[in-house]
Amino acid sequence: MMKAFKFKEFTIHQDQCAMKVGTDGVLLGAWASLDKQPESILDIGAGTGLIALQLAQRSSAQVIDAIELDDHAYEQCVANFEASPWADRLFCYHAEFDEFVDEMDDKYNLIVSNPPFYAEDVASADPSRDKARQSSSLPFDELVHGVSKFLMEDGIFAVIIPFKEEETFIDLAQNVELYPNRITRVKGNPETNFKRSLMEFSFHKNEPIINTMVIEKGRHQYTKEYIELTQAFYLKM
Repeated sequence: MMKAFKFKEFTIHQDQCAMKVGTDGVLLGAWASLDKQPESILDIGAGTGLIALQLAQRSSAQVIDAIELDDHAYEQCVANFEASPWADRLFCYHAEFDEFVDEMDDKYNLIVSNPPFYAEDVASADPSRDKARQSSSLPFDELVHGVSKFLMEDGIFAVIIPFKEEETFIDLAQNVELYPNRITRVKGNPETNFKRSLMEFSFHKNEPIINTMVIEKGRHQYTKEYIELTQAFYLKM
């Protein structure tokens, strides 16, 4: 059985989840802005529940909802929520996103998503992992359309996507009047290309604040920015 991933204030069991705890999720859960002190948060495609749990740790939001389609991931997410110190604030829906969009009328101050995508378009030998990574199971246009319905007028949407998809995603978001306010481009080390874009959108057009982040200076030598961002979570930071 796969070992649970222990963070400072909660534990993630992930033996039933196709997508394990990874840097992308931790980055988004730590980076998403809580400056507006959201009362309600939605995590789309929750997987293990990692990002929702990070936001429960970081915020005082009374409503933290998550949606997960995959049966096993859903069960695991619920178990991780129930075992956490914030069980009374966390709830996971078992649904396809388009169903959820059709049936729910709730609005949220903050929406987050680490949507499925093939990082390097490589199929693995694990179909459920492939589905979790395959953007066809939650196309970006469907994601932004749903977000535009659920986001409060002054709300924030935070997402992490492949860097190469950044322009496409901005165009899709603009179709539903969501505009980038903040972008952090992430690379693994100083020598590599940008791999991910952390992006924050709202219904308000601003000149986006754009910056970059490098995770490691050398093997397992983390940069100051990365440590500052994630040290509330990782045991060894």
